[in-house]
Amino acid sequence: MIEAKGWVTAQVGERFAGHNRVLGVITSLLVGLVLLDIYLVPLPHLCAVWVGVASFALAVSLFITRLLLPNGQFKASLELVLLLAYLFAVCWFTGRTDSPFISAIYLVLMATSLTLGRRITYLMAGLAVASYSLLAAGESPPLWSQLPGYLIRVFPFILIAHVGAILAGETEAAHAEVERLSLTDDLTDLNNMRSFEALALQQEKLSRRHQSPYAICMLDADNLKQINDRYGHLAGTELIKWTARVIRSNIRESDIAARFGGDEFIILYAGHDKEQILPAVERIVRAINSCPFSYEGDLIDCTLSAGIASFPWDGDDLKSVVKQADLAMYRSKRLGKNRVSLAETEREQTGQREQLQVRGEQLRGRVPQLDGKRAGVHLGEGDLTR
Repeated sequence: MIEAKGWVTAQVGERFAGHNRVLGVITSLLVGLVLLDIYLVPLPHLCAVWVGVASFALAVSLFITRLLLPNGQFKASLELVLLLAYLFAVCWFTGRTDSPFISAIYLVLMATSLTLGRRITYLMAGLAVASYSLLAAGESPPLWSQLPGYLIRVFPFILIAHVGAILAGETEAAHAEVERLSLTDDLTDLNNMRSFEALALQQEKLSRRHQSPYAICMLDADNLKQINDRYGHLAGTELIKWTARVIRSNIRESDIAARFGGDEFIILYAGHDKEQILPAVERIVRAINSCPFSYEGDLIDCTLSAGIASFPWDGDDLKSVVKQADLAMYRSKRLGKNRVSLAETEREQTGQREQLQVRGEQLRGRVPQLDGKRAGVHLGEGDLTR
C-alpha cells in the first residue's frame, strides 16, 4: 500500500542535507591538510601559489553552490566533481601520481557511492581514471605507456567505486525495508495508523486549499469474537488478513487504507463525499458477505459493518470526521450489522425517528443516536462489478 502512494518523505532531503554537512567537513579538513603540507614541505613558489588559488576557488565554488542550489542529487554531484577537480590540481603541483593526496580520490568515490547511487558512482570512477591518466601523462615516460603498471594503479578506483555502489545498494534496500516496516501493519500489509495519519493530514491540507471533499470510512468485522471462540484466535487472525485483502482489492491507488486496530479498518477517499463513495463501500461489504474465507478446511462466513463521514460536512478536521464515521459504523452494528450507514448531522440525529429491524423483531420509537433521515443500507447478495 505504501509504495503505491508515491508520497515523498522528508528523509530524502535529510540525506542530502547530511551529505552537505559531511562534505563540508571533508573539504575543510582536506584543504587544511593541503595547506599544512605546503607549510611543512615547501613547494616552488609558483606551485604554492597555484595550490592556494585552487583552494580559494574550491571554497568560493562550494559557497556559491550552497547559496544558489537546493539540496538534491545535482548539487551533490556538482560538489563532488568540484572536489575531484581540486584534488587533481593539488596532485598536479605536489608530485602528480606520487602526490600524497592521490589516495584522497578514493574518498571522493566512496562519498559518491554512498550518496548518489551506482550510475553516478561509475561515472565518477571514469572521471577519476581520466584524472589519473592526465596526471600520469605529465610524467616521463608516461605511466600509461607501461600498461600493466597503469592498470594496477587505476584498478583500485574502479574496485572501490564498484564495492561502494554495492554497499550503497544494500544500505538503501535495508533502509527502504525498515521504513516500510515502520509504516506498514505487519499483519495486513496495509498502512499502519502512523503512516495513515501522515497521509490523511496531508490530504486534509489539500482539501482545505482546493476546497474539495474527502470521505472517511470505518469498517469493523461483525463476528470476530464468535470466530475466535469457535475456531480459535488463529482463525480470527485469518479473518483480519482476509478483510484486508478484500479492502485492498476494492479500492483505488489514490485511496488510503489502514488497519485502525484489532479488527477495525479505516479508508480515506480523496476528492469524494460520503454519498459518492457509498457504492464503493457497499461493494467491500458485499464482497465480505458473499465470500467466506477458508480456515483448516472450513469455510467461515463473516460480515462487516461500516460507517462513512465526509469533510467538511461532518467535521472541520480529520479527528472529528473520523469520530463521525466511527459513530456511523456503530449505528450499522445496532441496526443489524452487515450494512453501511452514513454519518448524520446533529439535527438529523435529534429530529428524526426510524424503524429498525433486528433479528425479525420490529422496534419502533426513538432510539438514541440511531434516528436519521437515511437508514443503514442493508446489503444482500449481489455482483461485485465496479
